[in-house]
Amino acid sequence: MNEPIFREAYGRIVATLIRLTGDWSLAEDCAMDAVEAALERWPRDGTPANPGGWLMTAARNRAIDQLRRAALADRKLRDLSLLQDLEPAPAGDDRLRLIFTCCHPALAMESRVALTLRTVIGVSTAEIARLFLVGESAMTRRLSRAKAKISQARIPYRVPSGPALAERLPSVLAVLYLLFTRGYDGEPELAEEAIRLARLLPPEPEVNALVALCLLQHSRRATRQDEAGDLVTLEHQDRSGWDHAAIAEAVGLLAGTPVTGPYAIQAHIAACHATAPDFASTDWPTLAAWYDQLARVHPSPVVEVNRAVAHGYAYGPAAGLELLAAVQDAVAGYAPALAARAELTERAGDPAAAAGLFRQAAEVATSDAERRALLKRSGAMHMS
Repeated sequence: MNEPIFREAYGRIVATLIRLTGDWSLAEDCAMDAVEAALERWPRDGTPANPGGWLMTAARNRAIDQLRRAALADRKLRDLSLLQDLEPAPAGDDRLRLIFTCCHPALAMESRVALTLRTVIGVSTAEIARLFLVGESAMTRRLSRAKAKISQARIPYRVPSGPALAERLPSVLAVLYLLFTRGYDGEPELAEEAIRLARLLPPEPEVNALVALCLLQHSRRATRQDEAGDLVTLEHQDRSGWDHAAIAEAVGLLAGTPVTGPYAIQAHIAACHATAPDFASTDWPTLAAWYDQLARVHPSPVVEVNRAVAHGYAYGPAAGLELLAAVQDAVAGYAPALAARAELTERAGDPAAAAGLFRQAAEVATSDAERRALLKRSGAMHMS
């Protein structure tokens, strides 16, 4: 019940204590101690009127105790003693500093993501290890190495400005979008945290575009699976269940945002889908044009697969199959590519071949829900 409060406060506490002490471990330990104290006391005494302030005060007091016991610098003690219940603005500033520090390009991408999950969002090391498919001890070592590198390289704890901001921002956006996509694929709380953190960033065009993109994709979360947990394709989703307030906000953001990079293009693609009243009304020629532009500025096998699907709907299945054939080697063994080829083959009038392709896609699918959906499509081909 209080988990959103804890996650919000955890990042604020860690960010502020790191700024004041420069000690990552101390900041994380004190934040966790404050959360544990709340879990013990709030059920008994009731949730305080200002839960975030209560947690900050508890963490501050814990930090003061630890610093005194360790006989650390008086300057740090004076800084900590001045901490009161913080207003949102300075807390936001501290979290921005922490995000940019965690996402410094000197760190490997996996370390950036793991460090952001741990220190900014407060995800446990065990849970991060599960997300990365490694052991908890291995993840603990990875996090320790990342923090040590920040300290040894004297990576500054600040939000860059001017040319430095332009240089560093893509790294931050990449980490936040990776967090979002992990959440989109099964951890909705992570997706929501990524959106919240993106809103803290300076309102640059690609930042606004990323927020819009995430809002548009997240707007369909309630309709992506049925009651049995099976995937529901875009064509069959109940659009009345989409979050139309989020869609409206995203469209408004895009209206005032120039197309300067890949997030803006992807957001316009998502907006084409989100604003179509039904699947049959989708503006596929416009989508195909957006994918052509995305393939030029941000080429990847995944983009080429989606581009082929868009062209297949806009200009006929043969056009899509031709584009898929051109990237066949790059997408070998990629379930969505096989599924796209199967769908285009079905629309070209060969359901038997499509059924076999759907089965092949199911064999290399990376999730049970995806595998079930593909086998269901294969079975439907045999029945038609």
